[in-house]
Amino acid sequence: MNTSITVRIGDEMKNELEKLSKYEHRAVSDLIRDSLEKYISIQKFRKLRSKVLPFAESQGILTDEDVFNLVS
Repeated sequence: MNTSITVRIGDEMKNELEKLSKYEHRAVSDLIRDSLEKYISIQKFRKLRSKVLPFAESQGILTDEDVFNLVS
């Protein structure tokens, strides 16, 4: 089910969205939807990361390089 939401933005942001919409040949609503999906995904990742960070630190996993070395 699709739901409509009204969001108030400034004129400058509206103009930038319209320019981007024309440049990418995509509807403004598609750009906003994609941006929101990415934002939500990032927030979920950050929440998960904050939960597992203490466990990783206790195992000596302190950097992204440590993670990379473990999964490579």
